[in-house]
Amino acid sequence: MIKRICVFTGNRAEYGLQVPILKEIKDREGLDYYLVVAGAHLDDSFGKSLQEIERDGFDIYKLISINNDKDNLISTVQAIGNGILKLSEVFAELKPDIVIVYADRFEGFAAAIAATQMNIPVAHIEGGDITEGGALDDSVRHSISKLSHLHFTTNQQATNRLLAMGEEPWRVHTIGIPSLETLSDISVATPDEIKSQLGLDLDKEMIVFTQHSVTTEFDEAVDQIIPSIEALKYWANKGVQVVCTYPNNDAGGKEIIKKLHSELDSFDNVQIVPSLGRYLYHGLLKLNKLGYKLACIGNSSSGIKETPAFKCPAVNIGSRQNGRLSAHNTIHVGYNKEEIIAAIEQCLFSPEFSDACSEVKDPYDFGNAAKTLVDVLSTTEVNKVLIQKQMTLKGEVENGWFR
Repeated sequence: MIKRICVFTGNRAEYGLQVPILKEIKDREGLDYYLVVAGAHLDDSFGKSLQEIERDGFDIYKLISINNDKDNLISTVQAIGNGILKLSEVFAELKPDIVIVYADRFEGFAAAIAATQMNIPVAHIEGGDITEGGALDDSVRHSISKLSHLHFTTNQQATNRLLAMGEEPWRVHTIGIPSLETLSDISVATPDEIKSQLGLDLDKEMIVFTQHSVTTEFDEAVDQIIPSIEALKYWANKGVQVVCTYPNNDAGGKEIIKKLHSELDSFDNVQIVPSLGRYLYHGLLKLNKLGYKLACIGNSSSGIKETPAFKCPAVNIGSRQNGRLSAHNTIHVGYNKEEIIAAIEQCLFSPEFSDACSEVKDPYDFGNAAKTLVDVLSTTEVNKVLIQKQMTLKGEVENGWFR
């Protein structure tokens, strides 16, 4: 009997990390994938990354519009509710054996709720990570973990946290980030394509910049991005080329977009694009390995999780990624213009830091992550044992403490 694996994606960042999993399932006997595409993928305002999925040649089972029209937290709540309703209908029709959900997005939260309430096992990737910087990511991620039946973590610390949350050890698999082992040899934009599509002079220094809102501080999003914009202006005035991309479709994101355009649209050496797509974005990150100079700046998790694979220097701004495991190619700074300027200078103009980045060890690369994940999906029996979770923590009292 062929297992039906529903792969849910609601955001451009998670899709790029799911591509190796989709390819592995597609090539595996005994498994069929059913790709459900939702959220920002369908939103023209945030780049409509649906086109990237179509270019990659994956069959799409369903397109789900999860409305998140207003730039506030109420809209996010309504989007989650809307997503649960629509996805329940999809799952009722498809009857998948397992639903794959990635990380900590509100769209994935809706998918996990809908699936588990229909007795459909959920496989969760990137559970146990922490980002303590004021976003709701941790709350959503840990909630998805407790709803999920199989866990695929990116590092041993994350695995330890899930075990400490009472998850049964046989459910938890430490695999790393699925896309990393393929990043060095995947097809990415060549220098010539980058020059053609973005008009960059690769002999000059470059910055790729993305700054998202912090969910619990979404009303401060504009204030928080101003120091970054001022630092970008400083370096653009010195001839550094800047490529800015849009933030996620979270509360506060649209205000960030407005501010970027109002401050930088007419600024020399700066361009703003809604979404680069995985092919072009990874091509930019790879430039350092080809002898060019580029720094990844902002507060995206990609700046921490993917840049080590490309030996790319990175600057993480503000609190959004606080607590996340990072390599020594990443410099952490606050919402401070001078700190950001100095960190960018180190990334682009310090031979010592460049040498250190070229030798960075990637803490998320365990090798064969996608294959390991699909091996587990192939061999796990979908039955009552999988669906009915057990809590490993007995809550016994010893010396006034629960253990």
